[in-house]
Amino acid sequence: MMETVTVDPAEITQTMVDILRAGGCAEDEARCVAEHLTDASATGHDSHGIIRILRYHQWLQTGQIRAGQGLTPMVELDAFTLFDGNSGMGQRLARDAVARGIAMAKDRGFAGIGLRRAGHIGRLGAYTEQAAAEGLVSIMFVNVAGSQLVAPFGTGQRAASTAPVSVGVPNPGGDDFILDFATSMVAEGKALVAAQGGAPLKVDALVDSDGRPTRDPAVLYGESVSSAVPDPRGGDGALQAFGLHKGSGLMLACELLAGALTSNGTNGATEHPFGNGLLAVFIDPARLDAEGAIFPEVAGYIDFVRGLTPGTDTDRVLIPGDRERTLRAKRMREGIPLPKRVAEEIEALARNELG
Repeated sequence: MMETVTVDPAEITQTMVDILRAGGCAEDEARCVAEHLTDASATGHDSHGIIRILRYHQWLQTGQIRAGQGLTPMVELDAFTLFDGNSGMGQRLARDAVARGIAMAKDRGFAGIGLRRAGHIGRLGAYTEQAAAEGLVSIMFVNVAGSQLVAPFGTGQRAASTAPVSVGVPNPGGDDFILDFATSMVAEGKALVAAQGGAPLKVDALVDSDGRPTRDPAVLYGESVSSAVPDPRGGDGALQAFGLHKGSGLMLACELLAGALTSNGTNGATEHPFGNGLLAVFIDPARLDAEGAIFPEVAGYIDFVRGLTPGTDTDRVLIPGDRERTLRAKRMREGIPLPKRVAEEIEALARNELG
């Protein structure tokens, strides 16, 4: 049985801010990253949440990610900008790049941004939420160069990152539609949580080197599975793509759109340095709404779907984003559960770094 502890959101955020500042981050950067991690855990995306601070600290020490880096525009078109993230802290880089895309879309009605060589940007849905809060539709694709973790349909060999996709549609006066998922059956962080004594994987989300399905994180992490920071490159197995050939196809599209098109690099035969690539498109629906019908249609359809009769195994029909909103409110009020081992490792890291 997994042993967990409950942590106070404000306290764990401040602890992570202090750890990141000790690693070289300025206050604004450290707080942006720490608040993102806390919010990811609060929304139930533990794989992209607090547990990641241990890996970030390690990466800052080795130079795999670097504190204090900003966006460098590489290509600037009328409605599109490609940024280089200089291997900086991904959450701040993505937040700022998305803000630039939002500003362009509000000015022009439509815009896009690309971001390459960013550190781990975290929960992708945070950025479609950022756009929806500004009244914009957004579509986002991500790849992680230097992160061969997922096997395409039909093989046990790695050829892609977890390659998430997110779509946000604003719903003024109601709940926004926020679709956010990895194209692997589970995010690597969920295997990390399982390896660290957290919730076990519920499905055969991995394959061994022969393509046989399994839920054992050791096929991904190898001998490092019992270490404080397991290395997903340590095993000879892989994560599986979701949805058989269809999910696998979408995963490969993410590699091409967010990896090749941004020049971040794909996870093919050529080995690229670690970095997140992001391709995002923003649309201002108000600029398209000649008849004032778009937002009433959005609200009406969401209400219609929620009003459908639930199946035998569900209490009610949800839209993407509902679970995150409910969990966020609960966990920010009552505290965030963490595997006890992870909480102890963060506490020990804080003691070592901060004295």
